[in-house]
Amino acid sequence: MNETEINQSLIGFLNSSPSPFHAVHGMQCLLNAAGFSELLEEERWQLEPGCSYYVIRGGAAIIAFRLSFEPVGETGIAMVGAHTDSPALKIKPVPELDKNGYRQLGVEVYGGALLNSWFDRDLSLAGRVSYLDQNARLCSELIDFRRAVAVIPSLAIHLDRKANSNRSINAQTDIVPILGITGEHGRWDLRAQLAVELETIGCEVDKVLDFDLHCYDTQPAALIGLDEEFIASARLDNLLSCYVGLQALLASDPARTALLVCTDHEEVGSASHTGAHGTFLDAVLGRLAADPEAKTRAMSQSMMISVDNAHGVHPNFADKHDANHGPLLNKGPVIKMNASQRYASSSVTSGLFRHLCDQMSVPVQTFVVRSDMACGSTIGPIAAAQLGVNTLDVGVPTFAMHSVRELAGAKDPFFLYRALVGFFERRND
Repeated sequence: MNETEINQSLIGFLNSSPSPFHAVHGMQCLLNAAGFSELLEEERWQLEPGCSYYVIRGGAAIIAFRLSFEPVGETGIAMVGAHTDSPALKIKPVPELDKNGYRQLGVEVYGGALLNSWFDRDLSLAGRVSYLDQNARLCSELIDFRRAVAVIPSLAIHLDRKANSNRSINAQTDIVPILGITGEHGRWDLRAQLAVELETIGCEVDKVLDFDLHCYDTQPAALIGLDEEFIASARLDNLLSCYVGLQALLASDPARTALLVCTDHEEVGSASHTGAHGTFLDAVLGRLAADPEAKTRAMSQSMMISVDNAHGVHPNFADKHDANHGPLLNKGPVIKMNASQRYASSSVTSGLFRHLCDQMSVPVQTFVVRSDMACGSTIGPIAAAQLGVNTLDVGVPTFAMHSVRELAGAKDPFFLYRALVGFFERRND
């Protein structure tokens, strides 16, 4: 794939992935088209050398891998990791609110969302719904309202003269989407509305039981800038990494077993059965190795690249960066380093990545947080600690991280793609 193909297909993926469940479904479709076979965790696996597989856990985490013809204990595994979730507004279990003549929707903040960015946006709903069908079978289905159904209007400046200098946001009272005017036929029922939406896509619903739903901005992803130098979209952190990692796996001809893992719940700590702190990756790796000793030998020869967006230097706030470590958009992937191991990169893993980038003619940058500021983290340290595997943290530089609409350079996805193809194809010499 070239730069244009990567960007156009990435935009399509972002637009069709309003939730982690939709993102994993989209990746599944791409893997099926590429000839990968689905595995189920509850079944026995009969893995064949030279073949390609994937396994999904909980609908929101996925692992895809290509087996080489050599045992993993002899070669190790080239692994790339990312996460499927993004900060969002999650719908509460009993969300229906009627206030001052308006229908509203109770939400809670998921992850470290930049709350100011959610005001005055055309919002829709998407996620997963559990229901009983007309034969009393328990079913689960993805749902996407697709149209704008909600908005969180700002308070007018006339009613808050300090809005531009001293406004704080109360997550319980200020971030409450409005859905419409209170109806004449009683209290609005989200579950009833979900049943209607499910029936429009062919589901036979007897009773909606529960749901995992988020609000999302309906504005589509786009190339912007005078020369279309940027990609603007929701969920760039971290669906950009998931998609580019998948395309690199599909395009590469691995000399050893290659694996992509995309987990959920990174934005809230990864402690779930679909998160990086769960057993998913370790369980799959245990089934790729012939025995515990082979797995240990494989991990000692393996490497994980944790791919998660990095903070680009904002020209209006350049003093928020260390002067020598300010990544620029469209200047290549960023190696992320931290003395307190908030990132898992070491001189060994970063040196290898720099060498790969040199070979692939890919520019590379470095990020270190200011010494007087707190540092975020990724799934990289989790993988390094749980698996005992050499790990590197990288990502494309981004503006407005955790906003409802983020910004990345249009050249950087292709730079990252080339670097990851080189990583997957590298022999463990």
